[in-house]
Amino acid sequence: MHSKAFAPEYQGALTALSVNSSLTDVLEKGTQNLRAAEASGSQQEVARSGLAVAEAHRRLGNVEEADRAWKASYRAARAAGDLGAMAWALWSGGTLARQRGALALAFRLLGLAADMGERGGDVVARGYSLAGLAETGRIQGDYEAVAVLHEQLLAEARKRGEARHTVWALEGIAQIHRNTGSYDTALAMFEEAAQIAGKAEDRRGRAWALRGMADILSLRDDDPDRALALLAEAEVTCREMKLSSALAYNHKMRANVFYRARRYEEARQVYEQALAEFRAMSEPRGEALARLGLVKARARLGRDQDETAAELSELRRTLDRIGLRHARDMVDKAHAELGVLPLATVADEEDGRR
Repeated sequence: MHSKAFAPEYQGALTALSVNSSLTDVLEKGTQNLRAAEASGSQQEVARSGLAVAEAHRRLGNVEEADRAWKASYRAARAAGDLGAMAWALWSGGTLARQRGALALAFRLLGLAADMGERGGDVVARGYSLAGLAETGRIQGDYEAVAVLHEQLLAEARKRGEARHTVWALEGIAQIHRNTGSYDTALAMFEEAAQIAGKAEDRRGRAWALRGMADILSLRDDDPDRALALLAEAEVTCREMKLSSALAYNHKMRANVFYRARRYEEARQVYEQALAEFRAMSEPRGEALARLGLVKARARLGRDQDETAAELSELRRTLDRIGLRHARDMVDKAHAELGVLPLATVADEEDGRR
């Protein structure tokens, strides 16, 4: 049995905020409370209100503002000697680092957050930080290293009846199964996540689960209509809650569905939309994935092969720099799918002809 979803990152005077609160509302109320806390001189409340401000900015894609806010929250928590608040600020900073593609920094900050949460006796901050470490490893493609941690966190979340964390863990494990070809298992876990999120009134978690379901239905079943319907439902939530990053990833998946259905012009248009959204929020992982889809769509529409090869080569270097091994492998598969030789291979063949 799971409880209603709650948002532990909304703390202090902001605990009444819902997990489904619009991010613009969170930012407005968080900023008001932060100013009041600064005026009162309560460093602990400055830290707690600042955390909500940091998270609202991060999820809205305001990365510079989010960076300043989590650091200010950490300084206030340290001044107050509040280890739990320090852990939450580090968690926010580590999550932002992952969003910006700074994966080594994300690992360091989230590791510090987990340690700080344990020392401060804040089991939720520790759990969220460990979850962040697991997710960072997963998006890198380091599945063996983080699969056990995902399963451990899922078991802990189920035991405590924490719906939001259960949904997160199910979606993470489902994504690993999806990326390793176990589509049936992945779909079942995404469906369970969507069901739990729905009952717990976790609209954000349900939107992500619907995106995962759409991916499998498009990939495994070649059913673009059902996939697009699920994405349309999820998009409503993303827009109402102002979930900028989730909306951009929703659009990228919509483009993926069009591409798989061989509707290449529609795919090109939506990949371009998603790319602009990722660039606006400085999210390099999403930007690289949208670029990869756009390259493939343009190639299908008749783009010059040399231009395609050059952009794929540049994308592979970008993904290597970020450390996204699974996405880098996707570039290699794109060469084979499109019948485009890597630039090094082309150069070798030309040398041989000389």
